[in-house]
Amino acid sequence: MTRPITLAVAAAMLATSPAGAAEPRTLPGVEDAYKSTAFIADPMPAIDAALAAARQSGKPVLLIMGTGGCHDSAWLANLIATDRFAPVRARYEIVHADIGMPHVRGWGRNPEVAKRFRFRIKGTPTVAILDADGRVLNRKAAPKWRNAASRSDDEIYNELMD
Repeated sequence: MTRPITLAVAAAMLATSPAGAAEPRTLPGVEDAYKSTAFIADPMPAIDAALAAARQSGKPVLLIMGTGGCHDSAWLANLIATDRFAPVRARYEIVHADIGMPHVRGWGRNPEVAKRFRFRIKGTPTVAILDADGRVLNRKAAPKWRNAASRSDDEIYNELMD
C-alpha cells in the first residue's frame, strides 16, 4: 500500500540521508545500490534457522534489521553481497530481516523481531551480532548502523571483521 509522504516523514528521510548524498555511490554489478530485495518479509523462521546453523558452525549471527527501501539498509545489504565482503559472509550466519521503518510512525513491520532481541529501533538498519543462543553481543553498537550508506567500505569491513 502506498502512503502519502507527510512533512514529518520527509524530514525523517532527509535526516537519515548520507552527508554529501548529491553524488550517489555505486557498487559493481548492482543497478541501484540504494534498493535491495535481500530483506525477508517473514524473518522469524530465517532467524531461527540461522541460530540453529550457528550452534552447528560456531559462527555468530549477523542480524540486519532494515528494509530494502531504506537507502542505508539497502546499501549495507548490497555491499555485503560484493566479492570484497566474501570473508564477512563466511564469518557469519546472515539474516536480513524486513522490519520496515518502525522509527517512522506506521511504517514498521515484524515488530516481534526487535522485541525478541529487546531493541527499540531508532533507525534502520539496526545490526545485531548474536551468539548461537540469541544473545546480542553488540548491544551499544547495533543502532549505530543507521548511517551505513555514508560510512566507508573499509570502516564497515573492519567493524564486521573485528
